[in-house]
Amino acid sequence: MKRKAISFLYTALLAVILMTIVVIINQLQSAAKLLASFHPFAGAVFLLFSAGVILAALYSGIRLFSLPKSPTLPEHENSKGMELYTSYLALRMPVHSMHPEASKQQKDQRWVRTNLKFLEVDSLNITKQIATKNFFVGAFAQNTSYGTTTSLLNNIKVIWNIYAIHNRELHPREFITLVRSVYSCLPLSDFKKEDIPAHIKPIIQSAFSNTLSSLLPAGNLLTPFFLNLFLAGSTNTYLTCLAGIIATRHCQAISGDDKKEIIQQSMFEASFMLKEIVRECNPTLSVTISKAVKNAGIDSLDTIQPPSAGSGMAQDIVSHLASSLKQIIRENIVTKKSEE
Repeated sequence: MKRKAISFLYTALLAVILMTIVVIINQLQSAAKLLASFHPFAGAVFLLFSAGVILAALYSGIRLFSLPKSPTLPEHENSKGMELYTSYLALRMPVHSMHPEASKQQKDQRWVRTNLKFLEVDSLNITKQIATKNFFVGAFAQNTSYGTTTSLLNNIKVIWNIYAIHNRELHPREFITLVRSVYSCLPLSDFKKEDIPAHIKPIIQSAFSNTLSSLLPAGNLLTPFFLNLFLAGSTNTYLTCLAGIIATRHCQAISGDDKKEIIQQSMFEASFMLKEIVRECNPTLSVTISKAVKNAGIDSLDTIQPPSAGSGMAQDIVSHLASSLKQIIRENIVTKKSEE
């Protein structure tokens, strides 16, 4: 089935290209005949100019989407091609401004690794920054097309920024290859049920942390609602952290040994980054939801009608309780604002 589908797609693509070429040639010939009626050489000049523009567009397109020539990735640090690959990386990557030997001419393996460490710090900072945004996107826009689209675009943005940090010259096809490599390493991209517990554990630990339990307002009544928000935000954040760290490891791989450890090392680092982000976001989300719940409570109390002439004792009691509760809630809000 897969081979038939691929064969059909390639055949259909070839047919579309041939039809496009035929239409273009036909239109160019018609335009050339029209110009030739005004001047005998105008048609030929137009055809030569059109051919030159088409060839230039094809050449620039091939250059744009071609992969840069790179030496073979060494199997380990002591491989013969290690020196050649190190020199290639030194030419491709930008020199970090904090590098202690930024102006050094002979860039050896130690110089490259030092530069990669500085670039790694920048990559992790970018990952953390965008992953924090995705925490609130997942918490407040979960299960919506807006939330899904925004999270996806933020993940692609993380990978693009990391790719741009590690390379002086940017190639679209190389970036697409990096995105595919990162996606293949994410959970559920190639479903394996034995890998799920390793990915779920840091999300659950972050959502049920002691910090969260101490910040939950209104006792047990709002606990399920809050946990739903925190779980959605934590899941979103974990995927962003994992995507950013995996992209960083791919861009910083110097040998085949580095490639083998990408997934395990990335999962380990992503779990720590997730806990740090959730710890920072918990107070903001908790306070925001608490204020929203209190305001919603005041609004709902305002819907209770005041007692009128002829109303019963029950209506008088309900109206009096609503007025008292509104006063208490407002006083608490004013007190907390003054303390802050």
